[in-house]
Amino acid sequence: MNELVSDDFIAVLVLDDHQMVIEGVKTLLKSRPNIRVVAEANRGADALQLLVKHPEVRVVLTDLSMPQMSGLEFIRAAREINSKLRIVALSMFYDHASVTDVLSAGGCGYMLKSLGPEELVQAIEQVAAGRTYFSSEVGSMLLQNLELTALRPAPAADDPVPLTVREREVLELISKEYSNHHIAEKLFISERTVETHRKNILTKTNSKSIIGLIRYALRHRLIQ
Repeated sequence: MNELVSDDFIAVLVLDDHQMVIEGVKTLLKSRPNIRVVAEANRGADALQLLVKHPEVRVVLTDLSMPQMSGLEFIRAAREINSKLRIVALSMFYDHASVTDVLSAGGCGYMLKSLGPEELVQAIEQVAAGRTYFSSEVGSMLLQNLELTALRPAPAADDPVPLTVREREVLELISKEYSNHHIAEKLFISERTVETHRKNILTKTNSKSIIGLIRYALRHRLIQ
């Protein structure tokens, strides 16, 4: 079950220097009772003030290319205000460096502005529930880069940490983008147990994100 804010809706802030983009997002979401755009801004500085004014905001959709304050600068500053914010980048373009910069800054997703209403809703719901979300093109590019990295020989001292059979099963399903709910169904265990395994795997592999975990797993041939 997704974690929603009070009153059973996910409060969203949209930041883009083009008002047309903001209006488009609001139009795509206006018929969704579980998601509500509660704040909007055309500048990063204004958006930061709105985050203080609207502490109920759970998800932020932000453009990356903006004057005065870039999307990356905004993400870092917004996370200083509220470390629990789930921030997703919206862009017309994508490349490996841009996506990894967003993740390093504290973002949890990257979507193309050409997305449709169903994808937008799915993305907001997933990140609000604590997961990451990438448009299909972005996800494919990340996996290709991870696979190329995995083909490079690992240093001799970089031996994989031992994982239990169950942890390896969970890891395999995480790599296939299964949600905690679906992993629990697949392995006949509770979602709380899945979350415990997920945290243990991240700790054991010293990974700070799912992307880092998948990179580790590919490098050590823990997943196919």
